[in-house]
Amino acid sequence: QVQLVESGGGLVQAGGSLRLSCVASGRTFSRNAMGWFRQAPGKEREFVAAINRSATSTRYADSVNGRFTISRDNAKNTVYLQMNSLKPEDTAVYYCAADSAFRFGPSVRDIDYDYWGQGTQVTVSS
Repeated sequence: QVQLVESGGGLVQAGGSLRLSCVASGRTFSRNAMGWFRQAPGKEREFVAAINRSATSTRYADSVNGRFTISRDNAKNTVYLQMNSLKPEDTAVYYCAADSAFRFGPSVRDIDYDYWGQGTQVTVSS
């Protein structure tokens, strides 16, 4: 069982930056690929970024590529999402998730993730 707790959300002006953190419980963090997803009001949950176990492979949604960076610190059981050049359309609840299956690359599909955090709100004002 893995428990995930996100933090770092808040209100920021367009063009600003935020860094989200997600701390995982348990000793198996380094065995999980990790992902960030988001859900805006009235919209479906969508993929944002993912990173494999060893941090050697990352994937990004086209909408955030070049602006967001996912990273992880396995010694701290933590995954990060650095968000720069934020836009109002980035407003959403952001969730981190853990994928315990072995794959050749981090998945972009939410159905592949076994564990989810409670989410943290990010609001970008124009």
